[in-house]
Amino acid sequence: MLKVLVVEDEEMIRKGIVLAVDWAALDCVVVGEASNGEEALAAVERYAPSLIITDLKMPKMDGIEMLRQLRERGNRAYVIILTAYDSFSYAQSALRLGAVDFLLKPFHDGELEQAVQALRRRMEVQEEGGAAAPPIPGLKKGDKSKYVLQAMDYIGQHYHDPNITVGEIAQHLGLSEGHLSHTFKKETDYTLLNYLTRYRIHKAMELLRDCRLKVYEVAEQVGYKDITYFSSTFKKLVGVSPSEYQDTSL
Repeated sequence: MLKVLVVEDEEMIRKGIVLAVDWAALDCVVVGEASNGEEALAAVERYAPSLIITDLKMPKMDGIEMLRQLRERGNRAYVIILTAYDSFSYAQSALRLGAVDFLLKPFHDGELEQAVQALRRRMEVQEEGGAAAPPIPGLKKGDKSKYVLQAMDYIGQHYHDPNITVGEIAQHLGLSEGHLSHTFKKETDYTLLNYLTRYRIHKAMELLRDCRLKVYEVAEQVGYKDITYFSSTFKKLVGVSPSEYQDTSL
């Protein structure tokens, strides 16, 4: 049975992971929670988890620094990263520190379970064959992953542009649109447009929590011209409307 530690500064997301997932069906048990990297380091010492599910961007100590310190201490726990803070340098750092998977927030029902199941399959392969751990699915090492990570970074810098296109991203990277689309989908299981949508909604959640902006202003800042379409997309991914989400942040 895998012992799981959940590290996430947003309480609603953290509680959702702890309470909404059928951990027993995955042969897992949640042994602890933490709201930042510092708390997580103490929790690791106390609970000795075999799987850490962690956000990257957190107060006091982020996920990368936490993971770096754990590796320096010889801790080899498996790590699944939850993030929309996907700059090229952050993704590279997580790769070097041995994260086994990435999930982009807000993620769909079942995606975390699938990531844990995929980890278990990799563990079985390692136990049977004694092989080294395979590369991260969705962020595989090599030249192709460089382009995927650069595409993510480009989206992170231009998501607020309502006219951003796959062709524009591909041209920036010096690739054909078809090649980039195929590679991105193969390595991440997301289309580029689906990833862009998720990134925009994550940014919208951050802005809505600020509570100083109106919903239509948030929509404009994350690249949506049509507030009705923004609201329906937000509700589809988050489960509540933008205004309802903002009310929960007051």
